[in-house]
Amino acid sequence: MAAAIGKMTSSRVSDIIRGVRGIRGHEVIERVADGFGIPGAMLGLPPRPWEAIDEGGPSTEVSATKRRDAAKLAGFTFVTPAATADLLKQAVAEAAEFTRQAQESMLASDTLDHLDVAVTDFNRAYSIKPPHVLFEAVLDYRRKVSALLKGTYTHHQGRELLAIAGWLSELLAWLAHDLGNARTGLAFAADAFVQGQQAGHGQLCAWAMDAATSINLYEQRPTEALTAARRGLAEAPADHPLTVRLHAQAARACAADGDSEGFTAALRSAEDAYQVLPPRSPRRFGLDVLPLAEYALTSYPATSCIWLGRADEARRYAERAIATYEAAPSTSHSPSREAIARIDLAIALAQLGAPDDAVTLGHQALESARVVDSVRSRARDLTSYLTRRYPRHTVVEGLRHAMAHANAT
Repeated sequence: MAAAIGKMTSSRVSDIIRGVRGIRGHEVIERVADGFGIPGAMLGLPPRPWEAIDEGGPSTEVSATKRRDAAKLAGFTFVTPAATADLLKQAVAEAAEFTRQAQESMLASDTLDHLDVAVTDFNRAYSIKPPHVLFEAVLDYRRKVSALLKGTYTHHQGRELLAIAGWLSELLAWLAHDLGNARTGLAFAADAFVQGQQAGHGQLCAWAMDAATSINLYEQRPTEALTAARRGLAEAPADHPLTVRLHAQAARACAADGDSEGFTAALRSAEDAYQVLPPRSPRRFGLDVLPLAEYALTSYPATSCIWLGRADEARRYAERAIATYEAAPSTSHSPSREAIARIDLAIALAQLGAPDDAVTLGHQALESARVVDSVRSRARDLTSYLTRRYPRHTVVEGLRHAMAHANAT
C-alpha cells in the first residue's frame, strides 16, 4: 500500500490502519485514489485524470484492475443491500457479545472491597504490629492479588487490582527496610512504581519513590536517593503533602552527598510547597497525611544538618521534630520516627559538648515501642560518635550495652 500511494512509509500506513495516526492533507487522499485506481467520486474528489471516457480502452482496463487491487488490499467487499441487512441482524448479537466480554469477570462481587479493607488495615497496623509479622501477612495478600491478575476481570477491575498490588508492594518496601533488607525493599518499591504506572496512579508511583529514597539513604547511596526523590516529584500532585515530603527527601539526599547548596534549595522548595497546601488535608487509607509533611520539614533537616556539620541548626530542627511527633494524634503517631528524632537531637547535643544529655536521649530512643533497623542504624551513629569524642566517659558504656541488646533483639 505504501508503494502504491507513494511518499509514505509502510510503518505510517500501519499506524493509519490501527488508528494511531490519521491522514492529513488533500494531496494524500488524491495519491490514494490514483495509486489504487479509486474513482474520485468514491472519495469525495472530482474525477481523476486517469478515469477514461471510452469504455474498454486501455485506461479503463488499468483503472478496473487498480480498483480490484484496492478492494483486496483494504479488505473491502462490495455487498448487496440484502447482504447488508443480514449483516446488520448478525451484528446485533455480536454487539451483545462484545458487551458481555467487556463485563466478564471471575472476581467475586466483594473481592475488591475485601482487598481495599485489607490494605487499609495493614497500613494502620504499620506502626503497631511487629514488622516481621506484618511482612508475612502483607506478602501473602500480594501473592493472592498476583494470582487474581492472571485471571479474567473487567478493565476497571484490572486497574483497581493493579493499584492494590502497588499499595501492598509499597508497604512491603517499608517493612523490608524496617527489617534491614534493603535489596528486598528496593525491589518492592520498584514493583509498586510499575504497578502504579500500569494503573495510571501517579500518586502511588510517588509514594513508591518516597520509600526508595529513604532506603537508598540508609544504604548511603545519596545519588540514587536523589534520583528516586525526583522521580517521585514528577508523579506527585503539586498541592499534596507528599510533594512537601519528597522535596525534603531531596534535601536530605543532597546533604548526605555533602551538597550544602542543594540541601538549602531543596528544603526551600519543601517549605514553599507546604505554604500552598489546600485547607483540607487529603487522607491515605483513612489517615491524615499532613503530619508526614510536617515530620519531613523538621526531622529530615535535623538529620541533614548533622551530616553537614551544623550542630546548632540540627538541635533546633530535632527539638521541633520531637514536639511535632508528641503533638500528633494517636492515629498518626510514629514511634520509630520519633526515636530517630531523639537520636538526631542526641548527636547534635554530643557535638555541642553535652554527652550526658545525648546518652539520656539515646536510651529513650532505644526504649521506643518500635525499634526497627533504621532506629538501630542511627543509634549506631550516635554510639560511634560518643565513643570517639568521649572515650573515657562512663555513661557511654551503658549506652553501648543498650545498643548491643537492641541489635540482639
